[in-house]
Amino acid sequence: MKKLLIATTALVATAGMASADITISGHAAAGIYSGLDSKAASNGTIAAPTGAALTTATATAVTAAATEATALTALNTAASNYASARTDANRVLLAAAQTAYDTAFAASAAADTARDGKAAVAMTPSGDGIYSNAGVDFTMTGATDNGISFSASVNIDAGTEIDAGDFELDGADGGTAGLGSVSMSGTFGTLTFDDGGIENLYSDGLSNADVSYSTTVGAVSLTVAHDTAAASTGANSLSAGYTASGMAFTLTASEAAAGTSASLAVSYALNDSVTITADTDQAAGAESVQTIGASTTLNGVSVSVESANNSTWDVDLGYTAGAFALTYGVDETDGWTATATSALGGGATFAAGVNSEDSMYAGVSFAF
Repeated sequence: MKKLLIATTALVATAGMASADITISGHAAAGIYSGLDSKAASNGTIAAPTGAALTTATATAVTAAATEATALTALNTAASNYASARTDANRVLLAAAQTAYDTAFAASAAADTARDGKAAVAMTPSGDGIYSNAGVDFTMTGATDNGISFSASVNIDAGTEIDAGDFELDGADGGTAGLGSVSMSGTFGTLTFDDGGIENLYSDGLSNADVSYSTTVGAVSLTVAHDTAAASTGANSLSAGYTASGMAFTLTASEAAAGTSASLAVSYALNDSVTITADTDQAAGAESVQTIGASTTLNGVSVSVESANNSTWDVDLGYTAGAFALTYGVDETDGWTATATSALGGGATFAAGVNSEDSMYAGVSFAF
C-alpha cells in the first residue's frame, strides 16, 4: 500500500529505558479510476525447474499423483456404499472421503505446476470506479539503557485503494489492525522481524522474507534476508553495496528452485547532473541480461534512457516547477505512461495518470 505520512503527534514516556516514543500519523485518499489492472491476476510466469530441481519436482509430482489416485479410489468406494445404504454413518464417511480427495487433488495440481511451470495470466482491466480510503499508523520507538534502539509499528487501514505507480486496483482493505516490522539496532547492526513482510532483496516478484540483518563492514553495506517458510532453496537473499570516488556498486542475489539469481549494478556520477549506469542480471534458469543507461537533470528537466541486449529499452522524461511535476515514459512496446502531481499545501497532494492501455486515475491524498 502506498501512503503519505508526514504530520505526527508524539506521546513520550519512560519505563526502565532511556527513552520511548509513540508517533501517530494519519493518511487518506479519494478519487476516480478507470481500466486499472486487477491484482487478482498476474503477468508473471513460473519457470519449470531444471537439473536436480526437476528430478526432485518430478518425484514429488509422481508421489502426489499416487496419493490422489488412492484418495479417488476411496472416494468411489464411499460413494458406492452410500448409494447402497443411505445411512448417516455412510454419509459421514462419504464427506470425509470427499475432503481427503479434494486435499490430495490440490496437492497433486500444485506439484504438477512446480514440475511443469505456469503460464502467464493476463491482467484483467477494471471498469470505472471511485476509490476512497483512510488509515492510522502507530510507530513506537525507544532505546535501552545500554544504547540498543528498537521500534515497532501497527497500522489500521480501511477503504478501496489503488497503486498509482503500477496502475493497479488494490481493492478493498480489510479494515483491521496489522502488525508491521519489529526491529532492533545497535553497534551490531539492525535486526528486523516482519512475518512475510520483507521484500526479497533481489526481486520483489519472489517470495517475501520474515527476518533480515543489516550491517556495515568497512565501506561495504550488507543486508541478508531469510524466509523461514521456504524450502532449503529460495529461502535466502542478500544485498551488498560499495561507494567510492563517485562510483556505486550494488550486488543482489537470491536462491531459487532453478539455482541462484544475481545482479551486479554500477553507477558513476560524471558531474552534478549526469549519471551513467550499467548492470548485468543473471536470473536462475534464464539468459543473462546486460543493461546500460544514462540520466541527466538540468533546470527542472530530467531525461533517463536505458537499453538492454535483449532488445528492450525505455525513455523517461520529467519536468518539475515548484510544487508541480510531470513525467512521461515509453518503452520498446510503444507502451507509455504520463503522470502529473501537485502539492496543494497542508499535507494534500493531487495526482493523476494515464497510460497507453486506457488506464487512468485522478485524485487527492492527505497526510495528517
